Parts: sequence; C-alpha cells; structure tokens
Amino acid sequence: MREALENDLRTVLNGALNMLGTVERMLPVAGAVLLHERVERLEEVRALDREVDAQEAQIEAECLRIIALHQPVARDLRLVALVLKSLSDIERMGDYVVHVAEDGAELAQQPALKRYVNLARMLERLGEMSHNLRTAIAERDVTRAETTVQMDDEVDDLYEQIQRELVTYMLEDPRHISKALMLMRVGRSLERVGDHMENVAERVRYWVTGQREA
Repeated sequence: MREALENDLRTVLNGALNMLGTVERMLPVAGAVLLHERVERLEEVRALDREVDAQEAQIEAECLRIIALHQPVARDLRLVALVLKSLSDIERMGDYVVHVAEDGAELAQQPALKRYVNLARMLERLGEMSHNLRTAIAERDVTRAETTVQMDDEVDDLYEQIQRELVTYMLEDPRHISKALMLMRVGRSLERVGDHMENVAERVRYWVTGQREA
C-alpha cells in the first residue's frame, strides 16, 4: 500500500513539474511575438496553454483520487496540498503568458514605441525563476525555493521601471497613450506571472519541513 501511495505521489508531483515546464516553454514563444513581431507564433502559445489546462484537470483528479484512496497524512498530505494549491497558480501563469502574446501581436501591427529592453529582461528572469522553482520542488530544496521568491523582487523592480518610463512617454506626447497603456498591461501580466511563481515557491518550506515560516 505504501509503495502504491509513493508511486501516486510521484505521479502528481511530476505532473505539476511538467505543467510548470509547459508554462516555461510558453515564455520564449510569447517573447518572440512581443519582441520580434513573430505574430504567427501566437497560436503556438495558445496551444501550449490548452495543454496546461488539460494537465491541470488531470492532476487535480489524481490528487482527489489519492486523498480518497490513501487518506495521506503528514508530509504526504502536505505534498498533495502543495500540488492542489499550486495548480491554479500555474494555470493562471499560462493565461497571463497568453495575454502577453496577444498584446504583442496587436502591438506588432504598428511601429514600436521603443525597444522593449525591460520587458525582455522580465521574460528572461521569469524563465530563470521557473527553472529554479522546478529544481527546488524536484530536489525538495527549501533554500532554492526561497531564492526563487527573492528573484521575484527584480521582476517587480523592472515592472516599476517600465511604468515610470511609459508615464513619461504619455506625458510627452498624448499620441503614445494607447500604446503605452498596452505595454503597461504587458508588464503587469509578466509581473503577475512572477507573483504566481512566488506563491508556489513559498509553499515548498511547509511541504518539506512542516513549518510555515523560516
């Protein structure tokens, strides 16, 4: 019975890691749409997001089956809780990445307001955060998970820089307002991806140690 439980727990954990990995694969594709006007790749982002949604439904059903069949306790139950709570965060990450690609496709229809240096950095940093988070979960590494949380601070700082810069553009020329607001929305979507990664990372300590705070 214990072996069956461990196999089931491994399955849902790997499923959650794969789901996060799918979102991670979405980031550079959305970046290609936004930064390089590769509008034809928008459907690729949407297709990957549909994979994320399907993965969420499958993993959630498996978690509920584990609870009903095995009635896990202690660390096993904490793992199921980690996965269940994180599913919605990961699904929302995918949604926000789709928003970035869709806004990027619309922005590509007209000349760029500026080079999207900080947005490119946000995308890069989010990819690094996702990789770090997947490693932290796979290796039950609390320190690495906490590093992921700290990495989100740079994403937040970049978003604030983008906001300040775009406000200046709008004040200098009202014709830039519409495009600047859309770029702000892109920045906000990326900032929210980081927030959801942070949510997942913050749960790792409780799963591994049973303690909610350092």
